[in-house]
Amino acid sequence: MPEYAAVLDRFEGDDAVLLLEDDDGVAGDVVVDRYDLPPEARHQDAVLAVRVEDGEVVGVDYDPDETDRRREDAQSRFDRLARRPDDADDEE
Repeated sequence: MPEYAAVLDRFEGDDAVLLLEDDDGVAGDVVVDRYDLPPEARHQDAVLAVRVEDGEVVGVDYDPDETDRRREDAQSRFDRLARRPDDADDEE
């Protein structure tokens, strides 16, 4: 039974759209009922382990550690991009 890392991309009504990942990036998406997700995973960018059998999601587990790690990485990238480069011309 294939297992994927997945990220909760968005909600569309009572549906949750999960982006499935593989080694090459996004492998596709699946839609599940938001209430089939663990309560602590019902937020955008939650990282989950998703088991798929015959094209159907048969298991979903929330990964809070990976969710936090990715959030921190994204914040770090944003912080680096938001810094102003030193203006060397002002020092001359």
